[in-house]
Amino acid sequence: MSALTSPRETESGAGIETGTIPLSVAAQAGTAKGLRQALLALVAATAWGLAAFLTWALPDVGDWGRATEFALGSGVIGGALLLLGLLFIFSPRVVSGADRFLPWSLVLGLFFAAWEWLTAKSGVLPMPFFPPPQALLEVFLDEGGKLLESVLASLELLSFGIFFGALTGFALGVGLGCWKAVGYWFHPVLRLIGPLPPVAWLPIAFYVFPSSHSASIFLIALAVGFPVTILTWSGVRGVDPTYYDVARTMGASRWFLIVKVAIPAALPHVFIGLFMGLGASFVVLVTAEMMGVKAGLGFYMQWAQGWAAYANMYACLLVMALMCSSLVTLLFKLRDRVLSYQKSSLQW
Repeated sequence: MSALTSPRETESGAGIETGTIPLSVAAQAGTAKGLRQALLALVAATAWGLAAFLTWALPDVGDWGRATEFALGSGVIGGALLLLGLLFIFSPRVVSGADRFLPWSLVLGLFFAAWEWLTAKSGVLPMPFFPPPQALLEVFLDEGGKLLESVLASLELLSFGIFFGALTGFALGVGLGCWKAVGYWFHPVLRLIGPLPPVAWLPIAFYVFPSSHSASIFLIALAVGFPVTILTWSGVRGVDPTYYDVARTMGASRWFLIVKVAIPAALPHVFIGLFMGLGASFVVLVTAEMMGVKAGLGFYMQWAQGWAAYANMYACLLVMALMCSSLVTLLFKLRDRVLSYQKSSLQW
């Protein structure tokens, strides 16, 4: 039987065949895969159970709250993984696709167990620089409101800064690519001040602008604007001239060439510039909030560091990482939707 034949069922001495693979062999392979997944789930459940046992049964070397809640949560996750392992054996279709989370579940369980042992139980890692996991859980449960207020304040600064920076950078990039007069006046200025780190403008910005809030928006806009300008300009200049020639032969005006030819062709470069600007804006945001703005995640982190509240600082770092990662993911989702007709080499 050829391997290129379409799937079909034929009677054979050993049983029914599908294509070149007998169904009995496929069933055995599926059963072996299910057993491997069940074993992995069982090991992951054991790791989470170990973390729960260490937290609940052994005495702490310090005084931390929320240990019971952390042990209970670890135990619940371990129980869920145990149930998942049983489903992999008896009803694999119900948990189809869940196997890709098993390796990370195992690693995280071992990580939390080791973290608990090295900090709260043995004190190998020095305090207060390395708080145990229940200390972070305590921060999230008791000071979740303050963290949420800090996130909203940081998002407000980022939103205004990214909006003004992206808008200005896009307009300037299109102008540089389409009009020689714009290039004559703005290109030297861009080459002179563009490579400067935005935080270098911090003293001048806080002096010129009426408030630290508006100064921070300016700095974030500056961080976003430069890469967006350069990449938009490069995208417009890189458009194939034959596109313009074809449009001109059909009577297209200059405005039509810009809006319908140059800008759509430059959009992939614009999104790369936005990605680079977004990364730079995170750096500027934290610096500005630490230096002048009295709200936001950077301000909260500086406050936690000043009071040696390292659990609060680590919790803030985790929230900041999740926020920045979510914003980059959102940008890539938008790019995939706007540029659905092409596959970009830049992945996230």
